[in-house]
Amino acid sequence: MLPILPTSLVGSYAQPDWLLDRSKLAKRFPPRVRAMELWRIGPEWLQEAQDDATRLAILDQERAGLDIITDGEIRRESYSNRFATALEGVDLDNPGTALDRSGHPNPVPRVTGRIRRREPVEVRDLKFLKANTSKPVKVTVPGPFTMSQQAQNDFYKSEAEMALDYAAAVNEEIKDLFAAGADFVQIDEPYMQARPEKAREFGVAAVERALDGVKGATALHICFGYAAIIHERPSGYSFLPELAATSVKQISIETAQSKLDCAVLEKLPGKTIILGVLDLSTHEVETPQIVAERIARALPFVDARRIVIAPDCGLKYLPREVAFGKMAAMAQGAEIARKTLAA
Repeated sequence: MLPILPTSLVGSYAQPDWLLDRSKLAKRFPPRVRAMELWRIGPEWLQEAQDDATRLAILDQERAGLDIITDGEIRRESYSNRFATALEGVDLDNPGTALDRSGHPNPVPRVTGRIRRREPVEVRDLKFLKANTSKPVKVTVPGPFTMSQQAQNDFYKSEAEMALDYAAAVNEEIKDLFAAGADFVQIDEPYMQARPEKAREFGVAAVERALDGVKGATALHICFGYAAIIHERPSGYSFLPELAATSVKQISIETAQSKLDCAVLEKLPGKTIILGVLDLSTHEVETPQIVAERIARALPFVDARRIVIAPDCGLKYLPREVAFGKMAAMAQGAEIARKTLAA
């Protein structure tokens, strides 16, 4: 049983410096192809080291008081590349190029054949997570629309056609994750905000294909990009009310750094809101009271029973001590908000 205003990460937690070269990570755009040079551990020991670091990430979440636990995406160089490069139809030896949401060219998977999922990609990660916590668990997968925007299309007649095949692969993965015991599965679709015209054209259809026949608590994360990479925030979303008609159960948004007008949440009736309340553009750790105030901003527009408390986005780029401090403040702020509601 989860409390009212349960807490969770969006997905990623800060990886240890002994595992991944964080200085290298900070100097580049998020990898879309594999970036094995970021790992400090040799390939023969990498899985064991990633397992150990994942245990630490789980322990940190539990110590901080979070209610829903992720694996911190510790095994990933970025939120999307591990899954996207595991699919059939991608030429891994000859990557392509595509513009990132910042407008800079970035190496990306080059699609040279039909996109298909060969085998489960994250099921072992989920089983490891469940074996190391007794709390409800969430796992994240990259969204089909976003993957279609992070690829060079050298095969399909259109991006829309390619996105639907990405969606079929995501659909298979989500079903396997729920079958393996996931409590929540989240689709990450940041490019819906970055490219709203294309998202309206074929992104929603791709998400619906990814959710076809799925039974379980699904979420979709839409954001303005990592604060460490994309520094400016608009005052509102260019693509959000369109998600009201989708079958996804939860919508994850950021409100802290952007100071979002939470009135927009009224346009998502029936959806649970994963409410971002941690500003990741600064290393300053919020006080629990500030977190409680950010939660209170949403309450006039969404029933508290339809809110999950989270950071704005992933904690991947923050120093570990800052990430833990913010996470703990978030849990404490949620407790303040619960007591205020009870009173």
